[in-house]
Amino acid sequence: DGMWIGSFLPRNHFRLMSCIAAKDLEDRHGLLGKLIVRVGRAIPIDRFGNPVRGLIIARKKVEEGNILLVHPEGTRSIDGQLGEFKDGAAYIALKSHVPLLPVFIDGGYEVFNRHMKAPQPFDATQGRRREVILTFGKPLDPADYKNPKQMTQALSDWMHAQYAKKRIPRPDLTRDGNQ
Repeated sequence: DGMWIGSFLPRNHFRLMSCIAAKDLEDRHGLLGKLIVRVGRAIPIDRFGNPVRGLIIARKKVEEGNILLVHPEGTRSIDGQLGEFKDGAAYIALKSHVPLLPVFIDGGYEVFNRHMKAPQPFDATQGRRREVILTFGKPLDPADYKNPKQMTQALSDWMHAQYAKKRIPRPDLTRDGNQ
């Protein structure tokens, strides 16, 4: 996701981008995981324990003027469907008084999902490159929300509305990413 979102940033903003990533990313995904952590300037979050330390570091980065990429579900989708949204992104936005910019990535699952070892931008059955469409929503102003749950619900509502308008067809993919 960071590759696609980062590609829309002006060059001088790209160096300010960080992302929240699973603490175990480097260990579980070898060289690709290490590359994502380094290039994405990842802030590690403990998904299976206490995420507070990572959220505090992320909040500090935002307060220093950095752009922070947060996956509101806390993980990549197993089947391409939207999962349950966590409150981390809203917590950071509310505590740092910085707007949250929703981004829907249509086609990302088809190009590089959690079952693939590497991105697969080419669809051999169709004989063409796979499409990825990014839709940017209106920024969610933290002043408009009382708490992280309320802001997370607004984000979830927007994302589900975008998902309902999804344009990239979802093929039946096997666990190795092939059709």
